Amino acid sequence: MEKLKSIIIVAVFLLGFTSCEESYLDTAPTSSASTTTVFSTTENAQTAVNGLAKLMTKQYLNWSGHNGEGTIKVQYGEFPSNDFSVNLPGWATVINMNYMENNTSGYDYYPWFYYYKIIGNANAIIANVDNSVGLDKDKKSIKAQALSFRAYSYFMLSQLYCQRWSDSNNGASDGLVLRIDESTSSMPLSTLSEVYDQIYKDLDDAIKYFKESGYERDEDEFYLPNINVAYSIYSRAALTREDWATAASMGEEAIKNYPLMSNDEYKAGFSNPTSEWIWGCYGGAEENLYYWSYQAWMAYNSNASMCRNYPKCISKELFEQIPNEDIRKSLFLDPTGYEYDEDNGKYAKNSEMDAHARSLYKDLYSTSVIYAYMSFKIKANDLPGVGNLNIFRSGEMYLNIAEAYYHLDNPSEAQKYLVDLNILRNPSYTCTLTGDDLLAEIKKYRRFELWGEGFNWFDFKRWGDTIKRKSFAKGGNFVTDLAKTIAPSDAHNWVWVIPAKETDYNKLIN
Repeated sequence: MEKLKSIIIVAVFLLGFTSCEESYLDTAPTSSASTTTVFSTTENAQTAVNGLAKLMTKQYLNWSGHNGEGTIKVQYGEFPSNDFSVNLPGWATVINMNYMENNTSGYDYYPWFYYYKIIGNANAIIANVDNSVGLDKDKKSIKAQALSFRAYSYFMLSQLYCQRWSDSNNGASDGLVLRIDESTSSMPLSTLSEVYDQIYKDLDDAIKYFKESGYERDEDEFYLPNINVAYSIYSRAALTREDWATAASMGEEAIKNYPLMSNDEYKAGFSNPTSEWIWGCYGGAEENLYYWSYQAWMAYNSNASMCRNYPKCISKELFEQIPNEDIRKSLFLDPTGYEYDEDNGKYAKNSEMDAHARSLYKDLYSTSVIYAYMSFKIKANDLPGVGNLNIFRSGEMYLNIAEAYYHLDNPSEAQKYLVDLNILRNPSYTCTLTGDDLLAEIKKYRRFELWGEGFNWFDFKRWGDTIKRKSFAKGGNFVTDLAKTIAPSDAHNWVWVIPAKETDYNKLIN
């Protein structure tokens, strides 16, 4: 019991939070501050909520770059996916989903550890904030934010450790351990349906409290949840649950006051908030995670070895589907007319393409290697990988809404949201497709729009679509060890097993 308690309940709260630049790093564990002190006032309780945001940007477990939300996006959302190519055959066990049934692997354990850490801290806030001295509206806004963090964490866990909804017998399959108070006692698994019921309840309550409190976050506090964040979580969760009407309605609420970004903003590196960033993780220079940050794994201009030597590439097949006039295509290195290594896509140093790439992107690090189809979408603000990280933005919500309306047999609304999003990136874009062709279009443009942002594996899982990675020899751009076909029924149905660190303690899990 004590072992699990240390995993889940040890909280990190921010004390004296006044600005991103000066006090975002000021943290103190609850072991050095009693519960009555932490929650003595609503001001202190709000710093505890800020601490939840801090948990999303910390390094954990001291290996393989585990760094809060960035790790989930890269190692779980992109590495094992369909559209993300990187010359890392040494990572084949991760990229080819070989760890899904290894309950002692750190890769299996990390998301469980990370999200239950957030949940445990959120539970403490929800349970204690009403006893704080302060205005009732502040208590409600604090509780709304903590509920949003908890709902998001349970949703992310469900995507990783539970079956896709279409395989779940309408939610009757195993779900998660639903810890919604400060208890650390053994508990059985709830069903997946019960998990979604709790996520929905948390978000309903959060929306209610946000409305009653009138909470409005400051412009630079994009890392804290507001009512649009709650709507966004709701939309993504409902889409995954195949609750199409809710996915559409909540998505439409989420995008209010968050207009789509301009093309210049889209091409600026995805490391700073834009008009459409609904929620993100803070990542200033004083928050430098060095070689463990998302940008140190993804940014084309980073000097981290993972970026210099192993640039991240879009799959050749997806790249070739992007229309030439679409600005999203310009964010990947087009190899047309330039010869590259036919085994891995690499260009020789000082080659014609090497010089061409550096002329296009003058901030490429001097020792970075150049690969065909490499990405220039993600950029670091400072070295080795300083940058903010997006979690929800309006572009995703437009795609959620379009997909939901397709399933609601409303093709005209699905077409409308597709056009509204894509005409900004490609002025000639139109859509009059219906039926299966419309769904294929929605999926394709979701893959264009969200590439590298941590969605691809999760989307293919919920769609029940087969991953098909072609080798260079067969016309693709995956190295041989990673050129795999992975069906929905392979790799334990894409379900991570419950980690041994939970089952060894929690004897109520069969």
